[in-house]
Amino acid sequence: MAIKRALTIQNILEKQYKLFEFDGVWESAFSKPETSGVWFVWGNSGNGKTSFILQLIKYLTNFDKVLLNSMEEGTTHTLQKGLIQQNMMDVQNSVLVVNENAEKLEKRLMCKKSPNIIIIDSFQYFQLTYVQYLKFKEKFPKKLLIFISHADGKFPAGRSAKSVMYDATLKIYVEGYKAFSKGRYIGEKGEYTVWPEKAVAYWG
Repeated sequence: MAIKRALTIQNILEKQYKLFEFDGVWESAFSKPETSGVWFVWGNSGNGKTSFILQLIKYLTNFDKVLLNSMEEGTTHTLQKGLIQQNMMDVQNSVLVVNENAEKLEKRLMCKKSPNIIIIDSFQYFQLTYVQYLKFKEKFPKKLLIFISHADGKFPAGRSAKSVMYDATLKIYVEGYKAFSKGRYIGEKGEYTVWPEKAVAYWG
């Protein structure tokens, strides 16, 4: 087996990366992250995580189509209420919603012209071990996989979820209606306010 050529410092410095041209409050919180790879969002129930995800989806439609794999909520009334609250009708032609396990989602993403931004809600419902997760993400190096996770205190719930969080390039922890960047992309402020009034009530 041939040994792959090692890169020089110059090779890395000359490499061109495709980045999201985030601006405003989004850039202030998360800088300009890469358009592919893995992001990981976690938080406890009742802290604005779902509202944040929908706001994130809406913002990401400025750059590409988004696929929401809504395994946890499915197409329930609560999802419908969230879509209405966030005025998601404004981007209805740029967002697709499915409820698929890993095998079915993989087949969908293998299709030509499948969305490049995929939200998986939630990691616990997706039911992957860390090894299975690594194999899954390696099949889609040009896509952005955003995993949503339950929390156990201030950490993701479960050993596999914690491992994925450490592997992700952008880690976002949601608490008290604020989303905090904990990963390799941190903007000037490093946080995004999901719901100003409730955030003030929580944080004081």
